[in-house]
Amino acid sequence: MKVTVERAALLKALGHVHRVVERRTTIPILSNVLLRAEEEGLRLKATDLDIEVTETVRADVVQAGAVTVPAHVLYDIVRKLPEGAQVSLETSGETSQAQLRSGRSRFSLQALPEADFPDIAAGEMSVGFAIGASDLKRLIDKTQFAISTEETRYYLNGIYLHTIEAEGEMRLRAVATDGHRLARIELPAPEGAAGMPGIIVPRKAVSEIQKLVADEPGEAVRISLSQAKIRFAFGAEGSGVVLTSKLIDGTFPDYQRVIPTGNDKRLTIEKKDFQEAVDRVSTISSERGRAVKLAIAEGRMTLSVNNPDSGNAVEELDVDYDASPLDIGFNARYLLDITNQLDSDTALFKLADPGSPTVIQDRDEAATLYVLMPMRV
Repeated sequence: MKVTVERAALLKALGHVHRVVERRTTIPILSNVLLRAEEEGLRLKATDLDIEVTETVRADVVQAGAVTVPAHVLYDIVRKLPEGAQVSLETSGETSQAQLRSGRSRFSLQALPEADFPDIAAGEMSVGFAIGASDLKRLIDKTQFAISTEETRYYLNGIYLHTIEAEGEMRLRAVATDGHRLARIELPAPEGAAGMPGIIVPRKAVSEIQKLVADEPGEAVRISLSQAKIRFAFGAEGSGVVLTSKLIDGTFPDYQRVIPTGNDKRLTIEKKDFQEAVDRVSTISSERGRAVKLAIAEGRMTLSVNNPDSGNAVEELDVDYDASPLDIGFNARYLLDITNQLDSDTALFKLADPGSPTVIQDRDEAATLYVLMPMRV
């Protein structure tokens, strides 16, 4: 193999693919990135056996071939080369090393044969559709924070993507929950998505897709999926980044059952004032998970935190509320996480009683909805 590539293009591609490589692994080949020089250019591939990322960059290919080298080492080398540099990669015969040259720099990297590198992307994908990059970003941004990190309930460790029919229209819906809070957003279903199975996209894949959408803000992302895998293709077909991930093999709970429909106490409040007040009074609470109490009465809300170790805090806010008085407690961090996702300047709370879940939305009751479980205060 002998190939020359621009440092900037190689660095960008390595930045995308090396992130999935675990720094500690018991399988040596998984620490490596596969470099394949072919007619289209230099194709890079990395995997952790759950996620695979490939990208092709334009290159001057003198001799086709393939090799695998340590991913993080290669990334660090290329990152430290001067801007505008040309990078030459070369292997010869059956040698267990790959040579990297750039300017006056020379590196010999330990290599492993391409034949040992796993391929998780094989297999048929029965459903395919394209979605705008901004729509995909919105689906992820509005739900990712609610993904559970509790490994015992592995089926909550991702975003549940599925289609539903509402008011005669097909909708693509994303849901995430950790049992304490739930996030749900829906968009008009893209053409071709109607027959898709309900799938759970794992947390690590969601995080990588979020970064790729930010790096590759193109017009559309092509999504292909089956019952076991999902593939996201960014950029032009045959080039660009392709991320393939295994799906979580589990059943997402019936989330509709935890979304209350009879909460008749409506509270509207200026979002920024509320966030700042919650942030201030929760300063007194050093322990994670301590509740902030909301005492809600007509036209007024009193926020309070009581911590036996450090004291107490109280703050009053004007609100739009005309139902019976209500005292309810919430995790302050969760309140801030949810209100940070709201698009409008005004938050709408739909409440029932101190022990029942609360619905939080933008005032216009848009397609994004959040449910938060109360805490005992």
